[in-house]
Amino acid sequence: MDTPELHVTEENGRRKLDIDIRDMGVDDIPAVFHLGEQVFTADKTPTLYRTWDEFEVVSMFNADTDYCLVAELEDQIIGFTLGNVVEKKKSAWKYGYVVWLVVSPEFQRIGVASRLFNKLTDKMVEDGVRMFLVDTEADNLPALQFFRSRGFGNPQQHIYMTYNPATIEQQKEKKRGSRGKKNGNDHRRNS
Repeated sequence: MDTPELHVTEENGRRKLDIDIRDMGVDDIPAVFHLGEQVFTADKTPTLYRTWDEFEVVSMFNADTDYCLVAELEDQIIGFTLGNVVEKKKSAWKYGYVVWLVVSPEFQRIGVASRLFNKLTDKMVEDGVRMFLVDTEADNLPALQFFRSRGFGNPQQHIYMTYNPATIEQQKEKKRGSRGKKNGNDHRRNS
């Protein structure tokens, strides 16, 4: 991805990039997906890598378009947030869930995530949200710091486990084979 030319304006004596935070449109889906692919790699975020695909973006967009925002600089998507509002039966509370908040690595730490988060928060509060939820990997220190600085607290650990039936069956076969060898049999026993 080419880095766009940075256009800077002065606001209250401070330099500010001309970044537009706007509602995501259907034409933004490919750029959002590819930015997520760039950030969520198997080596950096194995759990998120498994859940990030084009269907995730499309389903989030179709489910709650109002809570899908992009950060754009010079016609290039440099960040996005995808969220949704959860309403529970028999509860007066609405929960805002920040599902994805991503900024391109070359534009991190300049306020893009803050602007995306603030705009999402404003929209959700306007729609009656009283509590916000977010999850991230326990070792994602920049994300933890970001959310804590915005008032998120009470972190709860969550353990993800995986199950692959084919692998389990291979382990069973291997175990059966090694038992046969221990008994002096080099062939497999039929069970």
